[in-house]
Amino acid sequence: MREGIGTGGDMRVGFIGLGNIGKPMATNLAKAGFALAVHDLVRAKADSLIELGATWVGSPREAAEGAEVVVTSLPGPPEVRQALEGERGVIAGVRRGATWIEMSTTEIAQLKRLAATLAERGAGTLESPVTGGVVNAWNGKVTMLVAGERAEFDKRLPVLRGIGDKVFYLGPLGNGMVTKLITNMLCFVHQAALGEGLILGKRAGIDLVELWSAIKASYGNSFVCETDVPRLFNGTYDPSFVLDLVCKDARLFVDQCRAHDVPAEVSALVEQICNRARVQYGGDKGNLHTVKLLEDATGVSLRATLP
Repeated sequence: MREGIGTGGDMRVGFIGLGNIGKPMATNLAKAGFALAVHDLVRAKADSLIELGATWVGSPREAAEGAEVVVTSLPGPPEVRQALEGERGVIAGVRRGATWIEMSTTEIAQLKRLAATLAERGAGTLESPVTGGVVNAWNGKVTMLVAGERAEFDKRLPVLRGIGDKVFYLGPLGNGMVTKLITNMLCFVHQAALGEGLILGKRAGIDLVELWSAIKASYGNSFVCETDVPRLFNGTYDPSFVLDLVCKDARLFVDQCRAHDVPAEVSALVEQICNRARVQYGGDKGNLHTVKLLEDATGVSLRATLP
């Protein structure tokens, strides 16, 4: 259990989706003492959680039955729709007074439609997409972007605090997803710009490690720069966040810009770069392959050895 986090007491939580982000979040809830029922398409992903006292269930419906809170952490809209509306989905098993917390990055229209269906069954909805990466997820330090009814937020705050250490309440349902898409697109834009800057520096004859140190001491520094450049130097290209998800989030961001009549010139260009990287390397490759795209196009390698 993390320092400063109370136990979950008797609150029962169903957790659906044990991927790169979902599993560490569920693990933190288990360690915080919540009575946890977990489900994923791959049964083996639950083994370590069962060792911590969680219960395996065979469907989203079973995860929802008897749970006060049902959390979904899934790749995108099709998976969320199936988990909620499928024959063995959450809606079929949710109890009156329960809360669905959607932590996937998904479509706002679908989120609101599913929330309305749950409301007819007497259940509430919060969205809480998270940002901060896999390492922070394991350390309980993800940022949680929460939206929905304020009373629902206040009631489920213990669950949210059992997962992340920075919890932002952003207003009505949909605002959390827009905020998450903004943060992700800022990340994608900076990654593309970093690739161009590092390749320019190398072609100009600047030592890459010294260049990185200079950037970190400048106005152009960021979390993206500090976290991602070592993955470029060692050639891992961040396998924890794949191009399929990058392209999905970039598309959702540009769609929201269009819906709100916001020009998206930079973002639309970066979306094209992300899609080219997926076509060239495959959707299962890490998100920093957007930079590898530029490496391969220029013949410049960004491999470097850190001291």
